[in-house]
Amino acid sequence: MITKAGLAVIDALSTGREATPEVLAMETGYSQTHLYDVLDELLAAGLLVETRGRKNQRRVHLADHPVTEAYRALRSELGHVDWVDLLSPATLRVCWYLDEPRRVTNIAEQLGMSRQGVHNALSPLKHRAMLSPSGPEYAVSEDLAPLLAFAQAVATHEHRSRAREIAPSATVEWCDPKRTLVRVQTTEDTDALIDAPDWQVTGLGRFEEYGLQFFLAGEPAFWYAPNEELTPGEVMCHTLVLDSGSRRVSYAMLLIEALDIDQETLTDTAMWYDLEFTVAAMYQGLQGEVKDSDEIPVVLPSESEFLALKDQYGVV
Repeated sequence: MITKAGLAVIDALSTGREATPEVLAMETGYSQTHLYDVLDELLAAGLLVETRGRKNQRRVHLADHPVTEAYRALRSELGHVDWVDLLSPATLRVCWYLDEPRRVTNIAEQLGMSRQGVHNALSPLKHRAMLSPSGPEYAVSEDLAPLLAFAQAVATHEHRSRAREIAPSATVEWCDPKRTLVRVQTTEDTDALIDAPDWQVTGLGRFEEYGLQFFLAGEPAFWYAPNEELTPGEVMCHTLVLDSGSRRVSYAMLLIEALDIDQETLTDTAMWYDLEFTVAAMYQGLQGEVKDSDEIPVVLPSESEFLALKDQYGVV
């Protein structure tokens, strides 16, 4: 997690300068003892680079990293705002959800926060007229796209760091502030995540649980969502996030048929992955309602192909 002190250091170095811990302590107002801990955390996360000056004096500057680049872009376009004062870790997490108007109750549910906690996180943005509309649904103003990009970069970085502590080959395929979908490249990393708490196999690797076993051309994907049950709808969405080719679409449709997944429920899940139009197209195909003139966002199997697939896997 990037703390307030960590953000203060990134801000102080965002012009490309190099500085000592003593100078950063003076500029940020944090004690040297605390700054040393903050610098160690940022160095370990790959956000800073350390050099040695005269008499082995410690000096640091920003690394080329998606988080630091996103913050530089934010400062470049909106440098009149005191972002260090404005952004707490909680505010950054809430910002992830402000790309479109959303209710506080919805954001609170997704983050596992209280509604008051979300209101408190939104408060600094409200006071600076950065939210539009002003309620009961909230989103950031159109000119604050760099803030959304920074919040997204921070969330991705935190999930990538968490995953790579266990599985060094992990790559983030999708995330929000609380949950993430990752792919790994080695059997060692697969075994490590299988044994790790809060991580679950997902995507095609999970279909076996529903009586559908497919050949995996690589290591399975994993889902991180502490204290949340992984639903068949999420498994299907993860499958399509990883690969929306015609074969994966056919397998996803097979899962819908095998489990008789309700369209409205699946659509609600798919919205978080920008897959609602794909889901609508799959149900059109299952119900035989696709016309030649329809613009379909994915390649659907023909009726004969899908019937053969159902017969192969014993789906009635």
